[in-house]
Amino acid sequence: MRMVVAAAIGIARFIYRFIVGDDWTVALVLLLALAATGVLVTHGISAWWLVPLLAIVMTGISLRRSALHDPPRPTSGTN
Repeated sequence: MRMVVAAAIGIARFIYRFIVGDDWTVALVLLLALAATGVLVTHGISAWWLVPLLAIVMTGISLRRSALHDPPRPTSGTN
């Protein structure tokens, strides 16, 4: 039983780290985009484009935020 619980905890941690990763705001926005797409589709509005659009936008925002907060590191072999 202990191994089953440990495996379940390990899987849950993996899924959390894979989906949320370094930027929880991206995961939150995409979750909201999925919900909004579902609502729009149930009302007869074609909203297939919403999730890919927000994924591209949020990737750009996340990369920009990361670049502004993390200065470039020197590469090995340079003086």
